Amino acid sequence: MRKTRITSLAAVGIAGAFLSALSPTTTFAAPDVSAAKDPLRPYTHQQLHWKRCDPATPATYQCTTLKVPLDYGDPAGQKLDIAVSRVKASSPQDRHGVLLLNPGGPGGEGLKLPVDVGAELPGKVKRQYDLIGFDPRGVGRSSPVSCGLTADEKSMDRPYKPETFAKDVQWARTVADKCRAKNGDKLRHLTTRNTVRDMDVLRAALGERKISYLGYSYGTYLGAVYMQMFPRRTDRFVLDSAVDPARFGRGILQDMAEGTEPAFTRWTRWTAQRHTTYHLGNTPDKVRKTFWDLVARADRKPVDSTEGPLTGDGIRAQRHKFFNARDAADWVAELKQAAGGTKPTPSFEEDTSDGSIWAVICADTARAWPGDPEQYRRDAIRDKARYPLYGDFASTIKPCAFWKPGTEPATKVNNKVKALIVQNEWDSQTPLPAAQAMHRSLHGSRMITVVGGEGHGVYPFNSCADKTATAYLATGRLPSADLTCRAQQMAQ
Repeated sequence: MRKTRITSLAAVGIAGAFLSALSPTTTFAAPDVSAAKDPLRPYTHQQLHWKRCDPATPATYQCTTLKVPLDYGDPAGQKLDIAVSRVKASSPQDRHGVLLLNPGGPGGEGLKLPVDVGAELPGKVKRQYDLIGFDPRGVGRSSPVSCGLTADEKSMDRPYKPETFAKDVQWARTVADKCRAKNGDKLRHLTTRNTVRDMDVLRAALGERKISYLGYSYGTYLGAVYMQMFPRRTDRFVLDSAVDPARFGRGILQDMAEGTEPAFTRWTRWTAQRHTTYHLGNTPDKVRKTFWDLVARADRKPVDSTEGPLTGDGIRAQRHKFFNARDAADWVAELKQAAGGTKPTPSFEEDTSDGSIWAVICADTARAWPGDPEQYRRDAIRDKARYPLYGDFASTIKPCAFWKPGTEPATKVNNKVKALIVQNEWDSQTPLPAAQAMHRSLHGSRMITVVGGEGHGVYPFNSCADKTATAYLATGRLPSADLTCRAQQMAQ
């Protein structure tokens, strides 16, 4: 559930070979008598040996490897390597502790966030915190999941069509089978709860009594589960672009579909007011008709675009574009021109996901996914009628229908731990109602809503929420009440 700003953060961790020189060593404590009383002691007391991550990166950016058990129910069994990074607090005398960072996903690589997000964070925060990045278990440099999927099998956006539904069922089954064949029982342990346990082992290995945290998108769920499991070890938590914790799994996709419709309606109004610029219609109804006529035309003959040739379904799959009114109007106007014969220059973005997103979502929530393919057919038909842009994409069959559940059920989030939630009104991946649901689940939280804010990711990206979020990280004091502020740059 990453896009726009958050996508760019995670992509930096994927690209390049900045870790080519990363070969840190970790001293793993030998078992002793005390380990019999505390089976996690060899992990929580391990010595971390830091070294420069790469000659091409700043010397202050250091990396190491944390050992954790694959199965926390069997700490003496198989171990995983968790890649960890840090940039130490710039002012030792002002140091407050550590700030763990997570970019979302699931499947987002967080190892380079101390450099990437650190470049944006205000000096007041960087003076007080060691910035800590990590690739969660199964991701990036942390014992990664690889399912050997083909390019087509990696594609998540699959519309419902009666004539292709049987193939989609086979696709979902194939992805689940391939991941299970290549990773075996490991998949059952790639859960949010176990990643949270890894975070707490890291806390202990760093010698910290508590951790602070800045997490985006899925990272807000990861943070909320930490708050639920380890409330006394939670310090200052900022949850940016939050998911609904009760709907993690299939519900997140369906929330995207539902949240797209009001964004699309807003876009038709905005664009109709600028008919002389975009020529898409001078009323919202005419703009809507222009769009759906274009979809129908593309279903007959694909339209060239910067994403390559797009069918009508391919256009609908770009539903996130409508959360930024100006960008969507530019895009649809270009598609209209392309349909008339003007060809844009393609610019493709490679899909690098090879199962890690399914590994976490399905391990956490497979128990809640229907096992009958016909249920997905019915839901997809229903939701395409309710939410025409993306409803069928969200509700049709997915690999979780055939996934072996993780070792534990998903966590119910319901606590009084303090946290700050920051949210754009027009977020394409985690719509505002999802963040409001997170706020209701975290009774000690405060929420800042950026009215008119567009995009997925708020802090510290030059938002009106930045000052309050920085003050909270610096002092630990939450606002006395929920706040709203207006986006500094609204679409004109």
